[in-house]
Amino acid sequence: MLRGAQSVSRRNAVTAVDSVIYKFKSKATGDLIMLEPHGDQVLRLLGRAPAARGIIEVAAMPAAIAALEAAVATEEAPPADDEEEQAGRTVGLRQRVWPMVEMLKRALAEQQPVVWGV
Repeated sequence: MLRGAQSVSRRNAVTAVDSVIYKFKSKATGDLIMLEPHGDQVLRLLGRAPAARGIIEVAAMPAAIAALEAAVATEEAPPADDEEEQAGRTVGLRQRVWPMVEMLKRALAEQQPVVWGV
């Protein structure tokens, strides 16, 4: 009976891992991997529609960095009293986008695009 339970657990674990991921790449940095909902959110903050493939050209990087930093500043406005307790329990936008901002800054410094896709 334990053997069957292990088999079911393994199937459930595989199903949980089957979600789509974004793998952002640049010659200036290591790869950045995000789950689909978080990658979609970052792309929307950059004014882009979520897509399986794409590129952020060097010329667009200053605006992309500014857009992400502005979104973080907007989110970090002081919370209302009832939201304060919940805010301490979740991962904020700053934590979600910080790796992307750093990637963009390094790629900009080395004049390398950031791409994603297969």
